[in-house]
Amino acid sequence: MLVAIVGRPNVGKSTLFNRLTQTRTAIVDPTAGTTRDRQYGKVDWNGVEFSIVDTGGWVVNSDDIFESEINRQVHLAIEQAQVILFVVDAMNGTTDLDDHVAEILRKSNKPVILVANKVDSNEWVYNVPEFYSLGLGDPYPVSAINGYGTGDLLDEVVKDLPADDPDQAEKLDDIPKFAIVGRPNAGKSSLINAFIGEDRHIVTDIAGTTRDSIYTRYDKFGFDFYLVDTAGIRKKTKVSEDIEYYSVIRSIRAIEASDVCILIIDATRGIEAQDVNIFSLIQRNKKGIVVVVNKWDIAADKSPTAIRHFENTIRERFAPFTDFPIIFGSALTKQRIYKVIETAVDVYKNRRRTIPTSELNRVLQEDINAFPPPSNKGKFIKIKYITMLKEAQIPTFIFFCNLPQWIKEPYRRYLENKIREHWDFSGSPVNLFFRDKS
Repeated sequence: MLVAIVGRPNVGKSTLFNRLTQTRTAIVDPTAGTTRDRQYGKVDWNGVEFSIVDTGGWVVNSDDIFESEINRQVHLAIEQAQVILFVVDAMNGTTDLDDHVAEILRKSNKPVILVANKVDSNEWVYNVPEFYSLGLGDPYPVSAINGYGTGDLLDEVVKDLPADDPDQAEKLDDIPKFAIVGRPNAGKSSLINAFIGEDRHIVTDIAGTTRDSIYTRYDKFGFDFYLVDTAGIRKKTKVSEDIEYYSVIRSIRAIEASDVCILIIDATRGIEAQDVNIFSLIQRNKKGIVVVVNKWDIAADKSPTAIRHFENTIRERFAPFTDFPIIFGSALTKQRIYKVIETAVDVYKNRRRTIPTSELNRVLQEDINAFPPPSNKGKFIKIKYITMLKEAQIPTFIFFCNLPQWIKEPYRRYLENKIREHWDFSGSPVNLFFRDKS
């Protein structure tokens, strides 16, 4: 589900975005109009996850040459979002721009939560009732700077999120879903056409030709799954068309709805920052991943040394998660394209792999005894036993021990590496949790 943050400039939208996502992704500056490009993030509140988008400030009749573009993107965010956070400034009160945005939101017929930001101290709480004049219900006083009121706000957001369509979910969840993602013009649609053996999708040299996410049923050669062709995710500073911004949102939704993402990298361009951004988006959503280096047929150097160098570069840029398959191929010549399908199916199976508790304890306890957790203040951590959650979305391991709070990140990585060493979870993220068992 998608939540959009909208409002006039300099009311603290980006600060609120950073607070809710617990990141510092959005640039925060007192200068009005700092945010011109959308920021995307994930929010997890009491077990409910949703995507959130930060937008530029709504302005009219300004000297900013980006005014019309920012306003179009705000309109698109409102159109695509399921819930809208309308942020206003409790210190300065209502303005004509607030009234203008409120009028747009009332016409949208979307759930709108009015957020009175900058309630950084108790004295500003008394200004909040002024915002009832906007006609959008009860304002929620918050301080994005110090976090005041954000818990109550998130409770309201989660409550207003519409439920998933059970019929649609059942129809798509019956079989695996593989999303084809990557920068524009990396060869995503060409790859799907090569898979299905026909030009079912438009393929051109124009970046962004695919405007929407398209599900294609693939049921050949003993396989049965959905291929999801998504619009190319372009670096946000270059998103200038309304329809392309729409495509970016749909691509994000496709990643969220998929089981395994096939990330296409252009061999002729190498690894770029946007490839890393897309990989991070896949990781944040905890999806399986297969990396495909496309257009290998026209690469300048195809020697084994070049392949090893390219692989090492990819894993270094995508670190710390490096346990994923990399395939060099060509959608145009169909080089290794069926290897891509086989590998995606293998990664999907890895995501659903379960290890019997007896085998898990027998194997991992040897590794734990060989390298036990470091002691803390003279106390020793003892991991009693390990089990694996059944029917979890991704492989999830529970370690029961006497002092779970003292298990540090380096030892977590050690245990995850040992799990991957003994069992094949290539391409799939894994979760490790530590629970008290004195």
